[in-house]
Amino acid sequence: MQAERRLAALGALAGGVLAISWSAIFVRWAKVPGVTSAFYRMLIAAIVLWPILLFFGRSRRGLTRRTFWVTAAGGVFFAGDVGLWNVAVMHTSAGNATFLSNIAPLFVGLFTWILTRKLPSVRFWTALLVSLAGSCLIVTGDLRHALSRSHADGLAVLAAVCFALFLVITGRLRERIDTAMLLALSTTASAVTLLIWAAGAHISLAVPEIGSWWALLGLGLVCQVGGYFGLTYALGHLPVTVSSILWLTIAPLTAAFAWMIFGERMTPMEITGGLLVLAGVWIVGRREKAGVPQIEQAIPPVAQV
Repeated sequence: MQAERRLAALGALAGGVLAISWSAIFVRWAKVPGVTSAFYRMLIAAIVLWPILLFFGRSRRGLTRRTFWVTAAGGVFFAGDVGLWNVAVMHTSAGNATFLSNIAPLFVGLFTWILTRKLPSVRFWTALLVSLAGSCLIVTGDLRHALSRSHADGLAVLAAVCFALFLVITGRLRERIDTAMLLALSTTASAVTLLIWAAGAHISLAVPEIGSWWALLGLGLVCQVGGYFGLTYALGHLPVTVSSILWLTIAPLTAAFAWMIFGERMTPMEITGGLLVLAGVWIVGRREKAGVPQIEQAIPPVAQV
């Protein structure tokens, strides 16, 4: 029975990895501004999640006014993550944006250090330096496009910061609030935030063609609902170390899909940088020995895309 559950969890994780790897592809296919595609991604997911939540009668345990607003704040940062990343994907290579967003776990470690005042281990600082070196190689990997892409690459890094803040905020609520309720509330808050963002920046929410709607449905159903369902299920049945290693394949898979579909090619320097980023996140996701500050253990093995 245990072997069957482990096999099912591995299958769910593999499905989640494959689903989220298509995020950048669907964003490109949608042919709408990045904030617009991010809004529909969250809206479609919320429309699907709430009926499921109500049908199964999920518990409202731990849901107070304070936790409600904290969850909403997490959703605001999640909106910043998805919105900024979608904009980055439209102006830089899909592989670059995805590799750079993988540094989110390192920002989680830094924010956790600030909150807990516990000094991170040497392992964490090593991982940080390795990933930062990789990020620098990615940004400067193609000198012909360095200036035109630097702004978009910076947005991808800022998206990683927003996702890290989302994880830090909502991570403290997971034991108090039902996971499905937490996901539905944060997704709804993200959709509202992106709607306000679009209105304030005068970004059109119009969808130009039926093909764009199919791409937006793919973002909401395949990437957001399906991808994160697979991740959530797998984390409940697999060791973090196993999940983190498999989850790191999202970035190279995205780069491979972008190469096959859009003809995007990464330079050798960009590929080296991507490998360094993945190595840094793998290092920080490994378990520490007993007696060492365990900041890294609070870091989920995910990179939002």
